[in-house]
Amino acid sequence: MSYIDTHCHLNFSQFHKDLEAVIEETSAAGVDKLINVGTDLKTSRESLNLASRYNHIYATAGVHPHDAKTLNADNIKQLELLAKDKRIVALGEMGLDYYRNLSSKEYQKQALIMQLELALKTEKPVVIHCRDAYRDILNILDEHYLPHITDRPPGVIHSFSAGPNYLREFLRRGFYIGFNGMITYSGNESLQASVRDVPNDKLLIETDAPYLPPQDYRGQRNEPKLVIEVAKKIAKIKNLQLDEIAQLTTNNAITLFKLN
Repeated sequence: MSYIDTHCHLNFSQFHKDLEAVIEETSAAGVDKLINVGTDLKTSRESLNLASRYNHIYATAGVHPHDAKTLNADNIKQLELLAKDKRIVALGEMGLDYYRNLSSKEYQKQALIMQLELALKTEKPVVIHCRDAYRDILNILDEHYLPHITDRPPGVIHSFSAGPNYLREFLRRGFYIGFNGMITYSGNESLQASVRDVPNDKLLIETDAPYLPPQDYRGQRNEPKLVIEVAKKIAKIKNLQLDEIAQLTTNNAITLFKLN
């Protein structure tokens, strides 16, 4: 069985001391491909550099809502240059985060719209971060992005944490849904209901490493190899075999991100 971790941050400081070992252990565990996600211009460049060194690692370029206040027209041009590289398989992570509000809501909205417009221009799918902002993000997607999508999937809602009602909203708009270690946490009945409800052809697995480790690893650094724990939990919730989850999530990631 092989797996794809569709969202991790191996360029973050938590991996600086043992990056090579983490990558080797990940491959040995059966995680054949990784998507390393940019959160600002600097980390987007770092992600591309990492992808350039390893054939099984891909990258994204984008500005996280926490850093939305840093985004300007020049940065958009730099992101566009990065997006021309074939190792950049998506734009993001971008979105809205009203939980921490490290950038104002207006800055977040402006940054999201600018990046969605770039995604349309470059014809790349988007990686969406959404926390406590579902209605606003749906409205922006409906106005600035989805009407202009032609014959391709729009992207993925990363680290999905909501219940079935919002799940249906994103599925109706064609998005894939990314689940990570949060589905293993106790008291997450609504999120686990979303796992049951998501169609198999819209399901992706991720870690968000170094963050959000599965329940049995709480308090430790998350790593891409632990995406297998996410797959195990999904298999249990959906009453499917683990190899089925491995195969369908791998196929979905290859389809959305056009991986080779």
